[in-house]
Amino acid sequence: MDEVGRGALAGPVSVGVCAIDATCRSAPAGVRDSKLLSPAARESLVPRIRRWSLAHAVGHASPAEIDELGIMAALRLAGERALAQLDLVPDLVLLDGNHDWLTDPARVGLLGLLDGPAPGPPVRTMIKADLRCSSVAAASVLAKVERDAMVVARSPEHPAYGWEHNKGYAAPEHQEALRVHGPTSYHRRSWRLAGTVEEGSVP
Repeated sequence: MDEVGRGALAGPVSVGVCAIDATCRSAPAGVRDSKLLSPAARESLVPRIRRWSLAHAVGHASPAEIDELGIMAALRLAGERALAQLDLVPDLVLLDGNHDWLTDPARVGLLGLLDGPAPGPPVRTMIKADLRCSSVAAASVLAKVERDAMVVARSPEHPAYGWEHNKGYAAPEHQEALRVHGPTSYHRRSWRLAGTVEEGSVP
């Protein structure tokens, strides 16, 4: 499982999941962290990843949900939505990085998970999992392609922001458009956006 869009100024945060087991053959050639691939390479990998995996899905949390819940809870919501789409229950979820954003912190005590049945599969973290684990890299590709398409589809409604190029991230043209036109409903209003009273760095 991997997330994309965490640091964007506009658009959803998205989480991809790619389920495999020992019966899956080697990953499709070229699968690696989505940030290291060109847009064309990512898109060409999607059908091959879908055929390779046992199950796959992408979940999203909207800008409004990010504003209401905060980015970490929104990541968890997107991850839960991705898992809910699978037609199987994974034995283990592997997250990229060293922070478990999928487990609800309300269920974690000083000594680990509180008593009672866990609401989902166990979660493990791995630093640079998107470089070391093909299923995590594949999940990042699926999430990146789907999220980018969602943001680009909104670009004709708000052409000044250049979303077809920057995908909602803090490119100079995007920040300048925010200063001139202000934020849209597709922006994360809780972020410190250029041109707003709270202008500054993205949290």
